Amino acid sequence: MSCSVLIQAFAPFPSFSLAASGETQIRDLFPLIHQRYPAFPVSLADSLLFSTHSGHVPPATSLVADLKSTEATEGLVTLRLSPRLLGGKGGFGSQLRAAGGRMSSQKTSNNDSCRDLTGRRLSTIKEAKKLADYIEHEPARLAAKAEAERVKLETLERKLGIAPSTSSTKTDSSVTAEVLSGKKHRFDDTEYLEKSNELKEGVKNAVSAALLKKKKKAKLASPTEDAKPTSEFLKGKDKAVEEAKIKSALADVPAMEIPPIALALDAVGA
Repeated sequence: MSCSVLIQAFAPFPSFSLAASGETQIRDLFPLIHQRYPAFPVSLADSLLFSTHSGHVPPATSLVADLKSTEATEGLVTLRLSPRLLGGKGGFGSQLRAAGGRMSSQKTSNNDSCRDLTGRRLSTIKEAKKLADYIEHEPARLAAKAEAERVKLETLERKLGIAPSTSSTKTDSSVTAEVLSGKKHRFDDTEYLEKSNELKEGVKNAVSAALLKKKKKAKLASPTEDAKPTSEFLKGKDKAVEEAKIKSALADVPAMEIPPIALALDAVGA
């Protein structure tokens, strides 16, 4: 029993129909297509497949008669010829999404130039918080520094064979962490203050006396320095007077008349 097979091919081949018997297998349709279109590449038959309009891909050994549709026209089989698409390893999209997620998580966001609702920059707020935290922990840092210096001093005294001073032990036992951390306390050593003031006054008096002595020396040295230009001026004036006298004496001398000299004509060669 023969039936018509309508094949929808891919470009550049148009749709065409073939007459085949119902006992013909699907894989035997390729030679029939080659007879109809000699330019059809039969060598690529392994990379081509037939499918129905519903997307069903029948096996290569199935018969054409088995593909007849009850709703279709009697003896007409419609097939679609399409090339196989070679697929690779799947999951590349998921790999890209995972890589993008890692990149976005590592991305650093700098919002220091932004402002809050009050108009202050976030960088200013961060700096203020850091400064407040630093001031809050300042006593603890100073206390730790003082403790480290005390331990260092005791270690040095032990190495040198010096007994620890009583003042240091008293300080360690009586002074609390607040005092070591920089807390203000009253200084009651009046003797030290008096000596300090006396030394300051002595230094001031010595400096003022030295300045007065220097001024007196400058005043005494100034007359001799002023006399030098005066003497030089007088010397220059006397020299100018002498030159004027010499010029006037030369002007008073009468001019001497030179008599004419008579020469013999024989001596001249006349």
